[in-house]
Amino acid sequence: MPAHPITLEGHSVLHQMFRFRWAEWNKLGEGERLGILKEANAVLCPMEESGETALFSMLGHKGDLMLIHFRSSFDELNAAELAIKHLRLQAYIEQTNSYLSVVELGLYDSTVKLYKQLIERGVQPHSEEWEREVQETIERQKTAMRSRLFPKIPDHRYLCFYPMDRKRGEAINFYTQGIEHRQKQMEAHGMVGRRYAGKVQQIISGSIGFDDWEWGVDLFAADPLQFKKLIYEMRFDEVSAVYAVFGTFFIGLRVPIDKLADLLSGTLPGLAKEEKDKE
Repeated sequence: MPAHPITLEGHSVLHQMFRFRWAEWNKLGEGERLGILKEANAVLCPMEESGETALFSMLGHKGDLMLIHFRSSFDELNAAELAIKHLRLQAYIEQTNSYLSVVELGLYDSTVKLYKQLIERGVQPHSEEWEREVQETIERQKTAMRSRLFPKIPDHRYLCFYPMDRKRGEAINFYTQGIEHRQKQMEAHGMVGRRYAGKVQQIISGSIGFDDWEWGVDLFAADPLQFKKLIYEMRFDEVSAVYAVFGTFFIGLRVPIDKLADLLSGTLPGLAKEEKDKE
């Protein structure tokens, strides 16, 4: 039985983390600042309205702003990057980190069932018939899961983003485990996530061959404490307790792009309270 599971790929995803150059910004006159922000709004607001770009105010020392872009291709991600680089605002933001990936759904259950059926029928792995059956499964599942593969960026107030790997060291290596054992681990892992449905919206993106880690995880919620509860509970699953390696965690608060001026002027806390009162 082949070792690798079938995966489905959707949106191309780019995270951009920036540090804001406050000293240079504060030297500008009010009219010049407003002109720069008006130009930025003209470019970024249409991206936000389509559900393809979102702005977050970051907590902590890792940066000040984060932009997330969902696009149909790497070409479109590159176009979004270049559009931002041509803004006058670019002179006042310094990119400190980024992450490139594609929305990914791993089909462990479907893969094991399909592989077993094909082997029982005597179909040779990687033969023409095998590959045709696999491709038919991919196309069928893509249609059924299109909304999960090509989502709009959730509009929840809080974001938790982090990259992660599966261990592949000398003593412990996730990739040397049989596919059926990995399938059972991932099923148990997924059951924990399902218990947080309605509290946390999760989008997993694959980055093998694209960035320094293997996956990126985006969690969106109205209550940031749900991030801690979910991730802590998942740490006790075998697949996390034994095989997971976590990268840097980034926490952000969603900011409507047309409120960027409020953020930069320090009036965002009042805005956040107004939004909470409306809820």
